[in-house]
Amino acid sequence: MSKTIKAAFMFIAPDGDPEQHQGWVSTPGIAVKTLAVSSYQQACETLEPLIAEGIEAVELCGGFGHQGVAAITRAAGGRLHIGVVRFDQHPLLNFNSGDTLTAQ
Repeated sequence: MSKTIKAAFMFIAPDGDPEQHQGWVSTPGIAVKTLAVSSYQQACETLEPLIAEGIEAVELCGGFGHQGVAAITRAAGGRLHIGVVRFDQHPLLNFNSGDTLTAQ
């Protein structure tokens, strides 16, 4: 029997709450948790619970700018594989990057 890989897809939304705005999609061999966060800091804080759930990789939506990807990669500290969907100006964030919307 093959191992089921657990991954997460994280997106940034102004009112995102990872406790409330999340869900799973599973297929044979892979389970993906999708969750919303409202800030880069909240995204970083969400990594520990994801690791505890057995998540091995996190893909970040295009709303995470370069600064957000860097912050999350640092927070992951090599414990998770971090991937990125790239939008420099995200159409669902009024054509902004999360870097301009999220105070550091």
